[in-house]
Amino acid sequence: MAIRKILTEPDPFLRQISLEVKKVDNEIRKLMDDMLETMYEAPGIGLAAIQIGVPKRVIVIDLSKEEEKKPLYFINPEVIVKSENNSTYEEGCLSVPGQFAEVDRPNECHISYLDYNGQKKELKAEGLLATCIQHEIDHLEGILFIDYLSKLKKNYIVKKLSKQKKVLERIVV
Repeated sequence: MAIRKILTEPDPFLRQISLEVKKVDNEIRKLMDDMLETMYEAPGIGLAAIQIGVPKRVIVIDLSKEEEKKPLYFINPEVIVKSENNSTYEEGCLSVPGQFAEVDRPNECHISYLDYNGQKKELKAEGLLATCIQHEIDHLEGILFIDYLSKLKKNYIVKKLSKQKKVLERIVV
């Protein structure tokens, strides 16, 4: 397993639409293992492959506490049904570091996906898990949580991140 670099906004790569995984093989399983290690190191609760520069429809999530890890793996996830009722959660994102905002999303969703071994599965999720799944699936479509904010707030965040990136680039050079 390896820790990978997480891309941050405004990297244009994050806006790409991810490609369907044709076959779940050892390469995809290694990708998911690396994603999980990267996510834990960051630390975060969800990560999409596009966030580490791999435009494949793969996400990992773990909402468990530090002591007992319970990773979830989703390959080619698709939302079958979303509830009509919304919940509001304060969301953050490893690709939008240090920024948080309240986002309304359906409080339940039913998805189909392939698991770590390529088996077809379905899951009915609610609450934080439903929010996290929808947040990560958005990444696969090139959407970030800041896209749900007002134009003013989104532009403020992007400018702030751009400035931080330039400062870091000067320090590294």
